Amino acid sequence: MDSMKTTRRLFLLLAALCPALLIAQSEYLMYVGTYTGEKSKGIYAWRFQPASGKLTALGLAGETVSPSFLAVHPNRRFLYAVSEIGNYEGQRSGAVSAFSIDPATGRLSLLNKAPTRGGAPCHLNVDKTGKTLLLANYSGGSVAAFPLRGDGGLGEASAFIQHTGSSTDPKRQQGPHAHSINLSPDNRFAVAADLGLDQVLVYRFDPAAGSLTPHDPPFAKVNPGAGPRHFAFHPGGKFAYVINEMQSTVTAFAYDTARGALREFQTITTLPKDFQGVNHTAEVQVHPSGKFLYGSNRGHDSIAVFSIDQAMGTLTPIEQVSTQGKVPRNFGIDPTGGYLFAANQRSDSIVVFRIDATSGRLTPAGETLEVGSPVCVKFVALQ
Repeated sequence: MDSMKTTRRLFLLLAALCPALLIAQSEYLMYVGTYTGEKSKGIYAWRFQPASGKLTALGLAGETVSPSFLAVHPNRRFLYAVSEIGNYEGQRSGAVSAFSIDPATGRLSLLNKAPTRGGAPCHLNVDKTGKTLLLANYSGGSVAAFPLRGDGGLGEASAFIQHTGSSTDPKRQQGPHAHSINLSPDNRFAVAADLGLDQVLVYRFDPAAGSLTPHDPPFAKVNPGAGPRHFAFHPGGKFAYVINEMQSTVTAFAYDTARGALREFQTITTLPKDFQGVNHTAEVQVHPSGKFLYGSNRGHDSIAVFSIDQAMGTLTPIEQVSTQGKVPRNFGIDPTGGYLFAANQRSDSIVVFRIDATSGRLTPAGETLEVGSPVCVKFVALQ
């Protein structure tokens, strides 16, 4: 018994000195959102052990229509999914679903659904207190907030904001197209990238009331015709990045945490200099270490890798790595920072890459997961 206590004390001491040790011992559920059709019926799940890289398929976890984007509650008991559709129960609206998670099997049990009050909802997030869900509607361009009940279910929308305006591209920017919504590290502000407006809009956020209020300054601009899509804060909180779908660039911002203001200081291409062809970017994520940034190219079909200057926040290209498939609409970096999962929508595959902790470079892990039209990859810690 004494030896067991000594071993436990030693483990806890090592874990305190090296928190990554605890993470390395963890096991995760990995959920994949899809566009449904002949090859997909909803949300699929795997069990993932990052220490060994082992993946175990759990099959269809929850059946629902086109759950293109997922979000996980901070308590890890609930999962939320948009249904990227334009007609829900006769309304010109998409839908959002709430599920409870069975940690033993990975199965999802539907709690309830709600209309999103706009068409083609394409992104969502749960705030850090777990009280409010925020989402972005692409069609029509709007954002909304929903209170979350104690049982994980959705309440009626507590906030709805319709974006207005247009930008320079007559085909794609004739009106607003909200494409993502993220929360600031201190949970005080919500940031929405709108492809149709070439703006990254900032809202004051109250999680207790589930309210969104236009901020001052109300937005940051990107280059005309850039088409901002997805957005990521640096874990240090001083910088943020938006990937621009239409011009295949990433714009870096300095973030004023007190004022909730974004100031652009760099825009850089995601493509190699010799690329000739059509490309649209999609996902952007900062590595948990804060040392690297990753963005996906659809057309070049690659992951662009950048190093991040920790003092200045500036990006330096490292490489563009083939995703070994077509149209990487999304990717997921596991919480340990050891692996990147590239979701190739048009190849019905997720290709696994190892991430070099020193250089940020990607190396194929030799594992390809088969799933119809994968769009989003999310992780839920089991320990």
